[in-house]
Amino acid sequence: MERHFHRDLAALKNDLLRMGALGQRMVQTAVKGLTDRDGALFAEVRRDEEQMNSLHMSLDERCFTLIALQQPAASDLRFLLAALKSISELERVGDQSINVVKSGEVLLREAPLKPLIDIPRMADLTQRMVHDSLRSFVDKDVELARSVLVTDDEVDALRDQVFRELLTYMLGDPTSITRALHLILISRSLERIADHATNIAEDVIFMAAGTDVRHRAVDQLVEAAREAGEAAR
Repeated sequence: MERHFHRDLAALKNDLLRMGALGQRMVQTAVKGLTDRDGALFAEVRRDEEQMNSLHMSLDERCFTLIALQQPAASDLRFLLAALKSISELERVGDQSINVVKSGEVLLREAPLKPLIDIPRMADLTQRMVHDSLRSFVDKDVELARSVLVTDDEVDALRDQVFRELLTYMLGDPTSITRALHLILISRSLERIADHATNIAEDVIFMAAGTDVRHRAVDQLVEAAREAGEAAR
């Protein structure tokens, strides 16, 4: 029975990584649809959402079944509870990717406002955060989880930069307001994806190290990452 339980845990970890990879792909495809002005890519993201929702329901059910039937020990129970939270965070990554698509579909009907530079950078960072947060969860890698928290600060800075730049467009040309607002909404969705990855990483740190970092200041997180890097050298 114990051997079957650990086999089921291993399969759950693999499927969590698969769900994370799907979330990364949705982000990448949504932003590529925006930059390439390709509605077919937006349709692909909408199809992927169906798979994301299916994984959400099936993985939730598997976690609840393992908890109910196997009565796992404390460490395994903590893992399963954290897995349930991570599954929900990943499903929201999919939801935010759909929000990018919705704004992108509006923008396809308009002339481009400006070259897109910071939004693709945000997308690259958020994809990496989703990947690293799930990898840190599966491997119980606290330092990798901390690096996700630090990267979140970079995403926030890019979001602020996008907002400031687009505000100047809106103030200078009222005809740009709709396009600028949708680009701001897209940057906000990407920032929320980064937040979902951060939530997973925070749970990893709590699960593996017993430290609750949910309300720590960013400069404390940066300092902790720096100290860890110096210790490794």
